Amino acid sequence: MPIEDIHELVEVLEKAGELKKITTEVDSELELAEILRRTMYDNGPALLFENVKGYDMPVLGNAFGSMKRLELSLETSDFTEIGQRIADMTKMEIPKGMLNKIKKLPELSKMSESFPSLEKSGPVTEVIKENPTFDDIPILKSFHKDAGKFITFGLTATKHPETGIRNLGVYRIQIVDSTHALMHWQKHKRGAEHHAITKSTKTEVAIIIGGEPATVFSGVAPVPEGLDKYLFAGITRKKGIKMVKCKTIDVEVPANAEIVLEGYVDSSDIRDEGPFGDHTGYYTPKEPFPTFTLTGVMQRKNPIYLTTVVGKPILEDAYIGKVIASSFLPMIRMFHPEVVDFEMPAAGWFQGLAIISIKKRYPGQAKKVMMGLWGMGQLALTKMFVVVDEDVNVHDMNDVIWAITTRTDAARDITIIDRAPTDTLDPASPLVNLGSKLGIDATQKTAEEGFEREIQEKVQVDDETKKLVDSRWSEYGI
Repeated sequence: MPIEDIHELVEVLEKAGELKKITTEVDSELELAEILRRTMYDNGPALLFENVKGYDMPVLGNAFGSMKRLELSLETSDFTEIGQRIADMTKMEIPKGMLNKIKKLPELSKMSESFPSLEKSGPVTEVIKENPTFDDIPILKSFHKDAGKFITFGLTATKHPETGIRNLGVYRIQIVDSTHALMHWQKHKRGAEHHAITKSTKTEVAIIIGGEPATVFSGVAPVPEGLDKYLFAGITRKKGIKMVKCKTIDVEVPANAEIVLEGYVDSSDIRDEGPFGDHTGYYTPKEPFPTFTLTGVMQRKNPIYLTTVVGKPILEDAYIGKVIASSFLPMIRMFHPEVVDFEMPAAGWFQGLAIISIKKRYPGQAKKVMMGLWGMGQLALTKMFVVVDEDVNVHDMNDVIWAITTRTDAARDITIIDRAPTDTLDPASPLVNLGSKLGIDATQKTAEEGFEREIQEKVQVDDETKKLVDSRWSEYGI
């Protein structure tokens, strides 16, 4: 059975030796974040802080900070199967005739099991606060030059004003006072889009803390446009999400969440947000963002505050990003069937660099793939693409560097596109949200592509020598 909530996740991680409980009193201002960062840099476990100074709520961090923890959380070691389920759904044909419809029933039944269901109540409705405030939550201040405390792992829930399709996005949220915060949703993000197309300056928003691991993953994942994030969570865990209605706004949230912060974002109330020590390894400077006003709080009787810390890679978000790259590979292949594999190296903070291997069949195909991926959703913000042949392991940077240096001619194989959309957080772009793209074609060039020389043969060990050494390996005593 899939993991139902953060409490169960804590039990699973502890049983697997992937979690340590900290009973020493720690301060949510700077100290706790530094402990989490050091632990992640040392490849340490998830941490549950049971004694946070000034609060009676424990804090969980680094919960998804290793591939093993993500495998436990999402109950799979093959993350590509998540994307494959979505790809298979899009290929389903409407059956014709009664017999064919009966044959399709098992597939349709599996599909229906992934849909969310609306419940009257759930664990998150155990406590309804009459006087909502941020003050009861151990929200972290991560770096000393941060503008204040930030919610870093809140799932911001919005609905498309016209279609009603629901979205979850992870946007940092700066606390201003007991009932006001700043919503850092970038222009390219779906939450900001929902707000932009509404007919009011105010958009109802819920900020969800915790829930099923699949729901948390859904909040981070760049799912295809038009796919409800709660349905994606259900597809991920092969079981639908139970939902409840918020008390002060018309938004549905997971019944198994730890805390739900209800309110609205008001674009007529713009304030300076930041600075914030971000996952690029730099402080994001002050920028104007809209205000979130808190109108209600629902929570469990004994909630756990789920958080994450960012900074110079590699931290927890690196592992989540690796799973996203794997799980979305089948969907990339739907549009670009020549793609063999895909990798976004953690040190490149995901939007910085992606490496793609392809089965090359015709001249210019590497550039075709680059252009196509730059037109796909959040990949539009990726700064650099490197395309290699299928014999190159995209997960091995040594192999990638070998391909770049042996199959790339700078003048011929480098593409630069100026004045293109870029990640708001990119510290190098000359303008906020606008910069340049770099494409490197590191595939073997052919005569059709102007390669006039004879293609040099790759060095490989002959089969007889390989078999000989394999058979006598134990004799060498190595």
